[in-house]
Formats: sequence, C-alpha cells, structure tokens
Amino acid sequence: MSATANEPGEAAPHPRATGVLFGHAAAETTLLEAYRGNRVPHAFLFVGPKGIGKATLAYRMARFVLAHPDPASPEVTAATSLAVEADHPVARRIAVQAQGDLLVLERAFNEKGVLRQQIAVDDVRQTVSFFGSTAGEGGWRIAIVDAVDELNRSSANALLKVLEEPPQRALLLLIAHSAARVPATLRSRCRMVAMRPLAEADVVAAAAVAASMATDDPALAAAAAAAGGSVARALALLDEDTLALRQQALDLLDRLPALDANALHALGDALAGTDVAPLAAFVDAVNAWLSQRLEGVDSRQHDGAGNDKLGRLVRLAEAWERVNAAAREAETYNLERKPFVFNVFGLLAEATRG
Repeated sequence: MSATANEPGEAAPHPRATGVLFGHAAAETTLLEAYRGNRVPHAFLFVGPKGIGKATLAYRMARFVLAHPDPASPEVTAATSLAVEADHPVARRIAVQAQGDLLVLERAFNEKGVLRQQIAVDDVRQTVSFFGSTAGEGGWRIAIVDAVDELNRSSANALLKVLEEPPQRALLLLIAHSAARVPATLRSRCRMVAMRPLAEADVVAAAAVAASMATDDPALAAAAAAAGGSVARALALLDEDTLALRQQALDLLDRLPALDANALHALGDALAGTDVAPLAAFVDAVNAWLSQRLEGVDSRQHDGAGNDKLGRLVRLAEAWERVNAAAREAETYNLERKPFVFNVFGLLAEATRG
C-alpha cells in the first residue's frame, strides 16, 4: 500500500524491489536481534546521507517482519540476516505495492501531476486509520516514512500523535537524511539506527548489481570514487557528462567565497534544458560540499581570528535550507537554471565569508 509515486529519473531499482543490502551488516544484525528477542520498539529512525541504503534496509525489515510475523518462529531463530526470498508472497506483494499491511509515505504528485515539495499532512493522517484497522496475516502493520526531512510542521505533528500512542504490533520505520532536521519530539520517540556512507568497494558492488555492470568496469570505478559512499550518487555519475558537471561545480564551490562570473555562466549553460539529471547532480554536489563543511565546524571553538564558529554553522545551515528550497522550486516549476546557479553561489558566498 503506498501513498506516493517514485521520484522522476530514478537510476536504480526502487528499494521496495531491492533484495540485496551492501555494507550495513551491523545495522541489519541490530534489527534482527531486536526482533528475535521480542524487543522491537514501536519506531526505528534510520539516519544517514542520501543514497547509502537506508530505505533498502527499512524495506528489508518490513519484508522480514511481514513474512515471519512470529519472532519466536524457527525461521526467525535460524535467520542470519533479514533476507527474504524474492519469490516469497510478501516480497512479491511489496515489490508491486500490493501489501495491505504496509503503508509507505513519500512525496506524492499533486492533482496537476507535479511532485510535491513536502509530504502532505493528509497523507500522514492516513496512518491513524491504517494502524486503527485490522491487520491481515500475522497481525503486524508497518509504515515507512521516506523521508522525515520532507515533513512540514503539520505533517510532523500528525506523525507525532501516532508515535505518542502506538498501537500493538505496529512498527514505524522512519528514514532521515539528517538527524538535525528531525524534530526532537520525533527523535526522542524512536530508536535511532545511524548509518554511515558505504566503503568504495561496497558502492562498486551495489552499483554493479543495480546497473547490471561488471565490478571491474572503469566507468563504475570512477563513479564510485566520486560518490562519497552513496550508491545513488554513483549510479547518477555513471554518465561521463554528469560526472564532469559535478566536478565543474565542486571546483567552483572550493573557490568560495570568491565568485567567477564567467565560470558560473558556463555552469548555468551546462544545466540548461529540462533534463532533471544535470540539475540533480548539481544540487547533490552542493549538498555534499555543505555536509563536509557542516561536519567540519566545531561550534565550541573559535578560529584564529576570534570569529565565532557557531555563527558560521548557523549560516551554513541556513544556506542549506535556502539552497534546497530553491532547488525544489527549480525542479517543480522548471525554472531557468542559470539564475538558479547564480542564486545558489550567492547564498553560499555570503555564508562562507568572515
């Protein structure tokens, strides 16, 4: 059961149809042991960068619980992972969005066929009736929220009401790309599963499966090396033009707060058109660059000139919000790309000065 449509331009199979998980054995073991020991909380929160397998693990957990609803069953006791055979009825139903005991909340298309910028509050409110109805086989009802970062205040509050009074045999699997963007009220009611970027070898292995490529393909190696531990990013970078565009953006980002108008014009020209892939690659490069700088700022310290690093942290976080809001508008309304590029670099130059 789903309240969503897929993102445009997906390069990989959707996590609901992905049967293999790379690089997160420890997180998977944590989930399996919690379930086998009958110590499953009402909500797990999977946190980590985009494209590293959070949703894949969430669907993997959902399939396993729905396929094996009794934690004390021999199948669960003997299990060494959360793997479920692709031909299992539960796996088949989830793959085609026909599993009645699974509700998936993502950004959906509006009545005009435009992908919403946030998860609508009315979609989140479905969880109330969903968890209140009678579960099918096994008695479990599971909701996946992908991603919590895309909830607005109203939809976050609607989800909070479910978390405050969780029904029996209900499981919420929440996905977040940034723990800082998850409201504390939600975070405190979940068991957090922190997931790190994948090792380069795991990116190669996962991307090779998704793209049906040989693991020793030079293009795959180049994409994985530039992917920063994200399979989704590696798949997007398999195109040489996209890889070159990403490097073009990173070169300009590393010069900030200095701006090169001619180079920005060239980057804007490279993004021109209606293809979402170049825009996505540019926004991804900006977010990766911002993430590195946010992680490198220690708010307890001051730099040599006595400037407060907390102020820089705040400026970078505000820039993150404004850049991504502008990116969603550019994608949703198909806005001109060159003004968007100048706007983004103007925001980032302002945030990195001082």
